[in-house]
Amino acid sequence: MAFAGRVQRWWLPHGTVCAVRVDPGCLALTDCWQIETGRLFLRRVTLGDTGLMLAVWNDPAFIEHVGDRGVRTEAEAREALEAGAFRLYDEYGYGPYKMVRKDDAVAIGICGLFKRENLDDPDIGFAVLPDYCGNGYAAEAAHAVLAHARDDLRVRKLTAIVSPGNTASIGLIEKLGLTFSGMVTMPGEDEAIRLYAMTLKQD
Repeated sequence: MAFAGRVQRWWLPHGTVCAVRVDPGCLALTDCWQIETGRLFLRRVTLGDTGLMLAVWNDPAFIEHVGDRGVRTEAEAREALEAGAFRLYDEYGYGPYKMVRKDDAVAIGICGLFKRENLDDPDIGFAVLPDYCGNGYAAEAAHAVLAHARDDLRVRKLTAIVSPGNTASIGLIEKLGLTFSGMVTMPGEDEAIRLYAMTLKQD
């Protein structure tokens, strides 16, 4: 899907502008592809982001609410990216995007779209590193990713999965407009988690 030479903007809550900006000749999900919001750039993860992903996957809050990926080394992180994020980019044209602050170029977490083997539709997910929580970054990124899914990827139904005790993420998911659909047990897991969904209205 090409975005060459195009800038598309959305007005997000509180007047924040989101835009997909791509230099002429670039294709979506190449290194020059990005979503821009008021305070963030969202860019696809690369092998250079193993440190970020190790921090995300080993954050105690991530382990508590999402799960322990068992990824502890740079080599394991590279393998996980190749089997996960890179496969999503190749097969579906979307995946996780690193959240980069515009004012200091610091990567503070991830937000993006995922495809689970037991769910028919993509789900939105986000994780912010502990030092940057509580500043609205996840909401800003998630609204932009939702708009990208609807307007560029033409996704018609969006889902989200979340552990029942993750009240902060549940609150954001509901603010995005997703509603509770029921409980679902993911492959390889024993405990059911909450499933949310929404239909994305196309222009």
